[in-house]
Amino acid sequence: MKGLFGIPSLILCLTVCVWPSFGTDLNGRVVITKRLSKRQIRLPVYQLRGATRGVPEEHSTEWNDIAIFLEGQLPEPDRHIQAELKQEGQRFEPQLVIIPVGSTVSFPNADPIFHNVFSLSGAKRFDLGYYPAGQTRIVRFDQPGVVQVYCHLHPNMYAAIVVAPNRWYSRLNEDGNFSFHDVPPGTYQLVAWHINAGFFRREVQVQAATGKDVLVEIPIRDSEAVH
Repeated sequence: MKGLFGIPSLILCLTVCVWPSFGTDLNGRVVITKRLSKRQIRLPVYQLRGATRGVPEEHSTEWNDIAIFLEGQLPEPDRHIQAELKQEGQRFEPQLVIIPVGSTVSFPNADPIFHNVFSLSGAKRFDLGYYPAGQTRIVRFDQPGVVQVYCHLHPNMYAAIVVAPNRWYSRLNEDGNFSFHDVPPGTYQLVAWHINAGFFRREVQVQAATGKDVLVEIPIRDSEAVH
């Protein structure tokens, strides 16, 4: 499926370093070579965008809209967290949250008006009802996947919660880098999810061997975009 904004390309440069007693550190950097979204255009409700091909040009401003995680035969997370998705200024802050499966998210209302937060996503369906400023609701997320969040009263409000299947997940830092620590040897899917462009996957082989550099390019052809 082709998206609205041309073809994006992601290039992930991965450096694999081995610590024999603790597993492998997987370090990478995301390069976005085509703008994936336009600020004045919003997604239709409950629709993830695909992608089309473009020319190389780095767009670092898109880094805040990406979540990175691993899929495969990996142990479940050893701890859960409670994240926060605040309603403030008639928007969700932050717009993108990533948590390990089994964790919870609090939805505090910091606006002087009512909100009604809900989701119809397959990974988690909920409707928190109307509640005023100063109150919050808490939701537990027991299945991995992407949960798209809206407000019944304010159709312009949108956020996404990425529920990772294990503890190897990350947001990007200010340079577009990420790190996974103590990854067991094996073959996995490295997943990048962009809030407007959807899923992009690449197979990554992690080996218990001395220092090895791995370059993974993701040109994002139509057949590789998951929607």
